[in-house]
Amino acid sequence: MPSKSSARLAALTVAAVCSAASTVVLTSPAHADAVRVHDIQGTTRISPYAGKQVTDVTGVVTGVRTYGSSRGFWIQDPQADADPATSEGVFVFTGSAPKGVAVGDEVKVSGTVSEFVPGGTASGNQAVTEITKPVFTVLSGGNAVPAAVTLDEDSVPDAYAPEGDPAAGGSVNALPLRPSAYALDLYESLEGMNVRVGDARVVGATDPYTELWVTVKPDEHDNRRGGTVYGSYASQNTGRIQVQSLGKPADFPAANVGDTLAGTTAGPLDYNQFGGYTLVASEIGTLESAGPERETTRRQQRGELAVATYNVENLDPSDSTFAAHAAAIVDNLQSPDIVSLEEIQDNNGATNDGTVAADQTVRKLIDAIVAAGGPAYDWRSVDPVDLADGGEPGGNIRQVFLFNPERVSFTDRAGGDATTAVGVTKVRGKAALTVSPGRVDPANAAWNNSRKPLAGEFVFRGRTVFVVANHFNSKGGDQGLTSQYQPPARSSEIQRHAQATAVNAFVKDVLHVQKNADVVVLGDINDFEFSGTAKILESDGALWSAIKSLPRSERYSYVYQGNAQVLDQILVSPDIRRGCDLDYDSVHINAEFNDQISDHDPQVLRFRP
Repeated sequence: MPSKSSARLAALTVAAVCSAASTVVLTSPAHADAVRVHDIQGTTRISPYAGKQVTDVTGVVTGVRTYGSSRGFWIQDPQADADPATSEGVFVFTGSAPKGVAVGDEVKVSGTVSEFVPGGTASGNQAVTEITKPVFTVLSGGNAVPAAVTLDEDSVPDAYAPEGDPAAGGSVNALPLRPSAYALDLYESLEGMNVRVGDARVVGATDPYTELWVTVKPDEHDNRRGGTVYGSYASQNTGRIQVQSLGKPADFPAANVGDTLAGTTAGPLDYNQFGGYTLVASEIGTLESAGPERETTRRQQRGELAVATYNVENLDPSDSTFAAHAAAIVDNLQSPDIVSLEEIQDNNGATNDGTVAADQTVRKLIDAIVAAGGPAYDWRSVDPVDLADGGEPGGNIRQVFLFNPERVSFTDRAGGDATTAVGVTKVRGKAALTVSPGRVDPANAAWNNSRKPLAGEFVFRGRTVFVVANHFNSKGGDQGLTSQYQPPARSSEIQRHAQATAVNAFVKDVLHVQKNADVVVLGDINDFEFSGTAKILESDGALWSAIKSLPRSERYSYVYQGNAQVLDQILVSPDIRRGCDLDYDSVHINAEFNDQISDHDPQVLRFRP
């Protein structure tokens, strides 16, 4: 290809720049017949040249990555073949920051073709085709970068991925790519190539790792706040794509859900451990703010009981977020009568010294609430056994009840501790807990290395209300939506199903004693309202997830990889649901914002017992 800088070429005389991972040879231009990039990429996810040496692979450099654990550069062959299934781009892995190569250089590369799996093979992630241990030669500089392929609602299929091959354990690796039929196949057919999105709406806010998510399908399950709602396992929202930057982190836009990257965002298409296909942008559109505001729910009426759940994300006394959490509870949640807090850490946080008490953490939050103009909440909880409930090592996270003693009272029954199971008895013809506060079935293997439910008995305007605060095990270990295994395995739900079974059984015990008992089960369920976990909780009509009273587009409390989804739920017993006088609100104050104080949005339910 013609050079734009003969002076630079003159300087690139037989010299070498070496590192432990790569060798760069700079010479005058030379061309020879060799394997092309599209030959290396092939028509499946695994290169036909995997593990083999290739020589003199030519292409134009489209991006150089000098940071992180995967350093190197992308090349793209400007002379594409006629097969849409074969990518014309590939990543050249140099290990250390590549030297002597720049965007627009035409290069000739020799090395070993490798299939690198971000996160390791156990993650289930797809592999990235790379040329490793490279020796490369700069043939010319200042060349035009191949035009970017546009990703938009017309080019990205609605179907997400083909079914994996049962003979290969559900893997799609060996299946021929069908880029016009499946979104993941399209993205794979563009792996390593220069791609672009235009005027893309942000559906996942900028995170601490300087990445965000956009959609190229603005009407795909959109909601009024600019997000993309994940409403079923069969509807993965194919227009989502992650954006990172090849530039300085300080230059990356601080975007919220609903904002727009106006104009062009372009760069090589990569695949990484956390999010799959990623546009690594050398050019980022101009951030146009949609001006999203944090929501405020209405105040409960005199005869309404307001119950809330709020995951405060590993709160401990050393954190700087107490005032912000207090303002959220007082102003945005309007001081609910009962608040279930999840992820309250012990008094010294992650310091692993046997401390399990959390009275200082809770007292600091209550004091901040009072300072913010809120009520002087009282509280109840049960300290866990040290290191037995999962979460950040040493933090001993647990659930805590806050309650406003001016509005509700707590019925204390002694005997509740980390290992004693709360039971149900009959007192004057009504259901009552044997201990309050107490833990639900704490010896059950379902709660191994996970938070045990906290049960308490409250009285509001003479009516007993049983509340069970939960924090089910996380989705850690599940295969991602972009996994090589389709559909991806959700191994973590096995434990959540067992947890849901235990909680459902406890609620049935209450209802067996008192059919019309008011029971509220709430917290970070770590699963969707349409999930098997929710169905088990709801089984036999014992409970109903009240978030389903909202329109589908409003059902979310968390944003993960650009999908607005439900993790936090409030479920109610039949008597509460039959009253048809309940009012549910998912209060969006965190999940859509880059400056969030928690990754969860709190939930509020108001009803008349």
